[in-house]
Amino acid sequence: MDEMLTRVTDNDEIIGPIARKLCHGNPENIHRSVHVMVINSQGALLLQKRSLRKDTQPGKWDTSVGGHVGFGQSYEEAARRESEEELGLQLKSPRFLYASRIRNPVESENIHSFLQVSDGPFHRQEEEIEALRFWTREEVDVNLGSGIFTPNFEEEYAMFIASSHGHLLR
Repeated sequence: MDEMLTRVTDNDEIIGPIARKLCHGNPENIHRSVHVMVINSQGALLLQKRSLRKDTQPGKWDTSVGGHVGFGQSYEEAARRESEEELGLQLKSPRFLYASRIRNPVESENIHSFLQVSDGPFHRQEEEIEALRFWTREEVDVNLGSGIFTPNFEEEYAMFIASSHGHLLR
């Protein structure tokens, strides 16, 4: 059975449920997603290396946590669920960072991003995630544009650095 996502208007008003398979490949079907940026107590950013079996951007480094909002879920509920599924991490006090959008020929997503400070332990979802690693700001900065990160992460990273929480990354 296909996962049911939350279809929305461009302004994020709920239209109703939509099957996940109808969202990817049809950018007219705008749906909700979440990202969680996990930073450790030293100010390094946790990134996940996408499994080589992923349909999009296999083997590239990406946001700490990313996933879809299931129909009937809030953004925060989805962030909590995805963090638990992907990292084995229970979000204690996620801070809302900002809302953003992805619009490309493959998909259209309205995204809410959250911040969580944690040193772990983490338990990666092996079928989705090849590896986990903390990156310093300098390590991310010198590798931007090299092709090792997903384009979505590079956009997210720029928004995070420009946000009022960007100073936390060292």
